[in-house]
Amino acid sequence: MWALSAVGYRRLGAAAALATAVGGWISGKIPAHDPWGLWTDHGSTARTAAAVLAYAGLTVLVVAWWQYGRTASSVRETLTTLAWWTAPFLLTPPLYSADVYSYIAQGAMVVEGHDVYTVGPSSLDPAGIGGDAAASVGHHWRDTPAPYGPLFLLLSAAVARTTGGTIVPAVLAMRLIALASLVLIVWALLRLAREHGTSEGRALWLGALNPLLLMHVVGGMHNDGLMIGLMLAGLALALRGRWVAGSALVGLAMMVKSPAAVTLLFIGVMVHASATGPQLRRWAKGLLAPGLVACAVAGSATLISGTGFGWLRTQGVAGNIHTALSVVSDLGLGLGELGRLLLGTDPEPVRTTVQNLGLAAAVAVILVLAWRSMKGHLPPVHALGLGLLALVALSPMVQPWYLLWGLAVVAATQQYGRVPTVLIVLSAALVYETHPTGATPPYGFALAAIAALLATLVVRRAPFRPEPAPVPAPRGGDLHAPLSTEAPQATP
Repeated sequence: MWALSAVGYRRLGAAAALATAVGGWISGKIPAHDPWGLWTDHGSTARTAAAVLAYAGLTVLVVAWWQYGRTASSVRETLTTLAWWTAPFLLTPPLYSADVYSYIAQGAMVVEGHDVYTVGPSSLDPAGIGGDAAASVGHHWRDTPAPYGPLFLLLSAAVARTTGGTIVPAVLAMRLIALASLVLIVWALLRLAREHGTSEGRALWLGALNPLLLMHVVGGMHNDGLMIGLMLAGLALALRGRWVAGSALVGLAMMVKSPAAVTLLFIGVMVHASATGPQLRRWAKGLLAPGLVACAVAGSATLISGTGFGWLRTQGVAGNIHTALSVVSDLGLGLGELGRLLLGTDPEPVRTTVQNLGLAAAVAVILVLAWRSMKGHLPPVHALGLGLLALVALSPMVQPWYLLWGLAVVAATQQYGRVPTVLIVLSAALVYETHPTGATPPYGFALAAIAALLATLVVRRAPFRPEPAPVPAPRGGDLHAPLSTEAPQATP
């Protein structure tokens, strides 16, 4: 295969990102109404051609990312590459998702005094500050209460209030939040990698430069980016012994999206390991203290926001919408339909039962990982990454960007071996599952399957092999340390 330098792959990826952004500008999720006239419909022919350009650009970006990961690049060079690849998406309409319109509409609901945990964006006045955003929300979500925590709703409300709900500035303000999330992810990845003695540059390559993250956190502005950033920052502080501040940040992450709560269990493992005194006291401190801190932060955020505690009852609303990536939902749906055809039974209880069993299995896996971590068989942060991956795999609703929950953690703790290889393959495949509009057409799954097959063949023929470092990197971290200087790590 032809080879370029790191700078060459940076330029190739930047050109690919620009092509993806230009294609997405026309074929992305444009709003129902844009008073500024910047994001408007150009007709079906232009949309089709633009979508082809976006897919082609995305393919080249994936190749450039893979090849860039095989070069010996410093952290500073990788950060420069990240800036180059991010820049083309800064001014585009929402790409690969319409969720940002829901965020803006929910923020407008908070401003206007609606109960976002009872009604959906359709309750907004079409002529009000959130009217254009509500009209642009996907039909699945127009009558769905918000499943997000009060912190994120406060940020969304600030955007709606500041911009008056005007689509273009409101979307770009949400993208600023996404960019701040990316900066926080980068900051935390560097510190977590340093604490674990792994390559900081490679952590950035897998955890931040990843096309899946660029598409869905920067392009799509999913709030998962903010949750991940706060969660990783909390872990970084906890590893430095500042577990109270770390637990507080995790509490804020929970007030964006609830899966961050899993982090508290593994911070508890760290607290237990560092605690002194009788064994019962150490257990109590590890199991209870991080959760109490996070609950105090969550309760305070809820009271300050004034949105109430309705988020406690809306965490499962997303599970009512079927996504083909959820194995347990697919299995439950199939078994339910089989029972209906053979026995005439209602398929819904079967689907719900299988989904609940999937969640129970995920909890069991997470507890086993926490126990192994407690016994010293796994580093707590790495165990958390595996636990989050298990949670996604067994969740009743799975979206492509959910992979980033655990991927970002694993990127800093294990960079070679079976698990990272699987994450690399999935990252390369899942970018194809979603059309620039956010739809999931059948050919998207076909493209994802082809990409997964090709990526598997490539990594089997040319696996990443770390180059042994002659001298260990200093603990403080070296901005010019090569990307691939760590010894292989054991795969659990």
